[in-house]
Amino acid sequence: MPSVTHDDAPPLADLMPWSVAPPRLGRGWPTGPDPASLKARWDALTKAVGPDREALFEPTRARTTHSAVGQLPGQTSGTGRLARATGPCPEPVRVLSAPFDERWLIPDHRLIDAARPELWRVADGDQVFVVETAAPEGPELLATACLPLLRPGPVRPLFRRPGGAEPNLAPGLLELLAARLGLSPTPRDVLAWILTAVRPDLTVPLTADPEQWSRGVESGRRALWLMLRDGERPKLPGGRRPYVRAPLPSRPLTLRYDRDEETLHLDEGRVSPVPPAAWDFRTGQVPLLEEWFTARVGDPEQGGLAAIRPAVWPQSWTSELLELITVLTLMADVREERAGFRVTDPITATELTRAAVLPPPSRSRRPASVLDHHEEGPEGQFALM
Repeated sequence: MPSVTHDDAPPLADLMPWSVAPPRLGRGWPTGPDPASLKARWDALTKAVGPDREALFEPTRARTTHSAVGQLPGQTSGTGRLARATGPCPEPVRVLSAPFDERWLIPDHRLIDAARPELWRVADGDQVFVVETAAPEGPELLATACLPLLRPGPVRPLFRRPGGAEPNLAPGLLELLAARLGLSPTPRDVLAWILTAVRPDLTVPLTADPEQWSRGVESGRRALWLMLRDGERPKLPGGRRPYVRAPLPSRPLTLRYDRDEETLHLDEGRVSPVPPAAWDFRTGQVPLLEEWFTARVGDPEQGGLAAIRPAVWPQSWTSELLELITVLTLMADVREERAGFRVTDPITATELTRAAVLPPPSRSRRPASVLDHHEEGPEGQFALM
């Protein structure tokens, strides 16, 4: 990855000025690796009454079953007190719960201590959320089209409004880059460059060299494609694609990697080839594949609703595992490419300041108004945001 230096590179916090703290659930059971378990948890909650429902809910200072809260933007969950809630579970939505690990969440404001509605208001098919990681190893930034739940770093949406409107970039940055590069960079191009050039100290050197810019953007686009997994699904070359070589048991409990055979053992089940680069990929001390597996089969930290889980290993998890192996293998190639990336002909923070691009105006650090977005308030009242 690009090395840390003390040159005049602008900080990410100035290039993408609007950031939001990640959502804080306050309880683990509203999220999980499969939607069916979440619906079963909701059913168990709504069948309980009185103190039993309150205990299953796991109240905090921010939320009890008697809290009055509005609807999450873009969702259709109820707004009555949870103590008397009935009916089906709100349809679970995809979220990024851990690096490269998409899970599911019950999108009900009554279940979430700090939901960050400003993120939900701009979450749509055009949005990309950028998440700062605090891990000593791995990418400094992650990108996702799902609502990110990772903590503790802030979330930076690429766009400030729905529909890909008003990029969350320092005002004037796109115009300055166009003038210096002789190109017409898009907001996604800038994000792709950031993913390539960002340093561990979260400064982002920019370049006025159009050829280097194009190379950096191309590398960042590959990283974006792998993180977002949109469009054509990633594949490894023939002969290197992972397959299930021995059927996985109905409920595997152990995971083991054989480096010599490039084989992942899930009890007696076998998946191969699994390149060492995929097994070694991490954003902390534990390989991501091991973390992914533990999140699905490990015992929950506490009982209650979190103990409601699939009785057998779903086929969908096998498909997700094979794709994760592919993504991590290809991401390791992108990471290696980044390691040798050095920015030349820099556009410095001093130059951006002289051009009045930096510091960004204070309004750009606040969420944009979404004046035409109706949201249901507590107990069915409507609010105009």
